Amino acid sequence: MASNPILDWRVLPGALYSGGMDTQTYFPLSEHQEIDVLHEIGERIAAANPLHMILKLVVDFVSTVVKCDSCFVYVMEGNELILRASKNPHAEVVDRLKLRMGQGITGWVAEHKKPVAIAHGAALDPRFQSFQELPEDRFEAFLSVPVLCRDNLVGVINVQHREPHAHSRHEIRLISTVGFLVGPEIELARIEARTTSFELSEARLVVETAKGILRHNLRIDDAEAAHILQTESRERHKSMKDVAEAILLADEIARAHAHGSPS
Repeated sequence: MASNPILDWRVLPGALYSGGMDTQTYFPLSEHQEIDVLHEIGERIAAANPLHMILKLVVDFVSTVVKCDSCFVYVMEGNELILRASKNPHAEVVDRLKLRMGQGITGWVAEHKKPVAIAHGAALDPRFQSFQELPEDRFEAFLSVPVLCRDNLVGVINVQHREPHAHSRHEIRLISTVGFLVGPEIELARIEARTTSFELSEARLVVETAKGILRHNLRIDDAEAAHILQTESRERHKSMKDVAEAILLADEIARAHAHGSPS
């Protein structure tokens, strides 16, 4: 039995096709199918799928809806936009290419939180900035849509066409809707990353403090103190932070007892 081309929309990102690779026919998604895919994206988010998987799904869906030649998803991290997903394989720039706020059309969209649609001659736009790593910079049409969470910029979705293309209001609204769905998920990932970074910093501080106590009490150097912590961690099946906290607690108790003892 022949497969339904509409059901295979993720197999060939960028379009829905039937027939062989040499005889491709494009099948636009119907309104109901667009809703189904938006629902699937929502389900993936609710199921707590990894962010990179959700961004890949976003790229596939956007590429299908707009039938574009390129789709990028940038995520705001710190003060920079980092390319995190791409329709076309760009192993050399994905997770590496970074833009500042206001840099290029993408940076302008991020700064102003407004979409930009250029039907032809995108490279002639005064906001345009070329990147030698991206052949897509030579494409004619450019659509850039901000991804927001509670009016905070968390990312940008870019769509490009080799030939001139007038982006419809429907296309822009659909991509914006995808942004509304994934925006909170991107923000959550950013919060979790900051929390993890804080926890690592806190753990390092506790370990360093414990090493200082060992150096002082046992008259040993830093390497010996670290070795003691590592050995205790392995033998007691506890994390270095747990062992360090136990040393801090013991030191605090000893100091309190010493201050409370009669002279």
